[in-house]
Amino acid sequence: MSWPSPKRCPLKNSVEIHDKESHFHNLWALSTPLDQIAVREAFEAPTAVENKAILEAMGDLTGKRLLDVGCGLGESSVYFAMKGAKVTAVDLSPGMVECAVNLGKVYGVEIEGITQPGESLGVPEGHYDIVYVANTIHHVTDKRQFFEQIQKALKPGGRFFSFDPLAYNPVINVYRRMATKVRTEDEAPLTFQDVDLAGEYFHNVQHQEFWILSLSLFLKYYLIDRVHPNADRYWKRIFRETPASIGWWLPLERIDRVLTRIPGLRRLAWNMVMWGEKR
Repeated sequence: MSWPSPKRCPLKNSVEIHDKESHFHNLWALSTPLDQIAVREAFEAPTAVENKAILEAMGDLTGKRLLDVGCGLGESSVYFAMKGAKVTAVDLSPGMVECAVNLGKVYGVEIEGITQPGESLGVPEGHYDIVYVANTIHHVTDKRQFFEQIQKALKPGGRFFSFDPLAYNPVINVYRRMATKVRTEDEAPLTFQDVDLAGEYFHNVQHQEFWILSLSLFLKYYLIDRVHPNADRYWKRIFRETPASIGWWLPLERIDRVLTRIPGLRRLAWNMVMWGEKR
């Protein structure tokens, strides 16, 4: 199966960016065998610190309606469905949506798939208990419109959970400049102003940062393992680590739990988890 190449326009706009993003992620989906997608590892590996924090905050998912925005290959959609949630997977890439639905069949769970960009979700209003957004907000073209969409999708009292990269860490910014073939050029990592923006749409918005010293793992991949950032997606590679392979890293992660509580230092984190509640 194939999808059309992205349109080219003289000036960048949201349509052109969406076309490019969709094309890039369609190719990614086509090139990824279902048996190589790490579903449990994305939530249970020692390096899955963001998703572990989110799972703890979510609580019991049995019977909850959950909207997975920017579902990607479907790891999160399938994992939440395995935990008892009724999951709708949304992505602007039809290839990614198809992958998520098919991955659900492999794991014996049903995933509803919808192909839409985050800025116009096209889902029922006031329908979902939870909206989950992983590595997606930094891809959207209009964050204000995006937050408005997920607010509409939630029931009163419903909650959203997200995690995305931050814009400040110099090591990660070097990595981004090197990893040109495994990411898209139009992404815009988050700043703390995005937390303030979320606060305009949600009640009690909070955030937690991860990965400062523990980013040494990226340096290991490059300097010791000799894996170029374009040869493997580091942010996926981390989930293949086990407690046995990463014993040296665990103390760094524990130190990060302290460092990320310090306002000035938390700016150096790689990822930020954010959550809030619909009034």
